[in-house]
Parts: sequence; C-alpha cells; structure tokens
Amino acid sequence: MKLIKKLGISNLLMLVLCALIIIVAEYLFLSGNKLHGIFIGLWVPTLLGVMIYLKLVYRERR
Repeated sequence: MKLIKKLGISNLLMLVLCALIIIVAEYLFLSGNKLHGIFIGLWVPTLLGVMIYLKLVYRERR
C-alpha cells in the first residue's frame, strides 16, 4: 500500500501498461512479426516520456 500511495494510482497504472506493452512487443517480435514488435515496443519510451513531461508541468504549476 505504501508503494501505491507514494507513486499514485495513475503512475502505477501507466507503469503496468508499459510492462504489458513490452510483453506484447516481445511476443510479436519472437513470433515472427518483427516490425510490429519493434513498432509496439517504441510506445513504451513514448508513454514514459509523456508521463515525465506531465509530472514536470504539474510540479511547475504548484
């Protein structure tokens, strides 16, 4: 419970979503759909970057 309160529910959900995207991308890559796996795998850094950006904007407004 301390981890959830420290991270926040939205951040925890985003991290779980990123982990699921990595798993799906690895599955696609290893099953032969290499380009689809790479494309979906690139979503993770994009989502993490958006999450960091929104956190910085929120902190600056406070």
